[in-house]
Amino acid sequence: MSDEFRALVLEEDEGKVSASVQMLDDARLPDGDVTVDVAWSDLNYKDGMVLKGIGRLVRNYPHVPGIDFAGTVSLSDSPDFKPGDKVVLTGWRVGEAHWGGYAERARVKSDWLVPLPDGLSEKDAMTLGTAGFTAMLSVMALAEHGVTPDSGPVLVTGGGGVGGVAIALLAAHGYEVHASTGRAELADYLTGLGAGEIVPRAELAELPKRPLASERWAGAIDAVGGNTLAALLTQIKYGGAVAACGLAGGAELSTTVLPFLLRGVNLLGIDSVMCPGPRRVAAWAAIADKMPRDALGALAETATLEDLPGLADKILKGGVRGRVIIDPSSVV
Repeated sequence: MSDEFRALVLEEDEGKVSASVQMLDDARLPDGDVTVDVAWSDLNYKDGMVLKGIGRLVRNYPHVPGIDFAGTVSLSDSPDFKPGDKVVLTGWRVGEAHWGGYAERARVKSDWLVPLPDGLSEKDAMTLGTAGFTAMLSVMALAEHGVTPDSGPVLVTGGGGVGGVAIALLAAHGYEVHASTGRAELADYLTGLGAGEIVPRAELAELPKRPLASERWAGAIDAVGGNTLAALLTQIKYGGAVAACGLAGGAELSTTVLPFLLRGVNLLGIDSVMCPGPRRVAAWAAIADKMPRDALGALAETATLEDLPGLADKILKGGVRGRVIIDPSSVV
């Protein structure tokens, strides 16, 4: 194993962040008890923010971003992993407070890693990534709170990574799925993933005029937040639940207690970053069991480290459909 590896390195000069692909050596890697040869990483909205220096998610430069990665253990001081093990990592502020997956090599704490489940390749895992992991946590939360395929239709908001995977997972579990998007051009794509009805975002984009509206959905997975979340809460059936996992529409929530008091609606917060280890393992096992493999090809496009700065602009403007996965060894 060579000591050198390719990495996308962010540097800051007088508040301006720049990115370049550089050759680094193992001595530059951060502390950790497991070293992983990265096979694939991916691009998330948060990665776009980091690449553009938005929100001060990164405090120490130089920095290697990338909040997800999957690969093979090459060195380990942990009894839980040995060289040759396939692993996946999402969350734990990797790519923010700790160097992440936009490199051919990464070093992390062993308790941040999950063994790659049988039936999933590293590429499959990153086609799913934090988006797929979050979607699976959301599906699990709905089922645990009594929203089953027999309960009625479930709405998924947002046509991006979380929304797309959530639609495919819900359909695979036998749910009737409705999808809400503000991009009409995504209708055929979302239908192909398993959505039976497309709800225009305009129906959910304005603050609700009444604290309760007609009951439409047994549950929802909301990857948008803001007014969209407020509007759909008024339309959830009695005893239903909403798994909320996104803030693209804002963190403010203008609602009343009536959906919760008069209809017993459950609002479920989904945190994919600090999720406990046993639940991580269970979620990835459920993904490997239920995620339809034909949907994976439709979800992803591939890119290189050199492509990432331009793709960051695209994802921040809402121009990315599905998932973008990165092969750090691929050279333009």
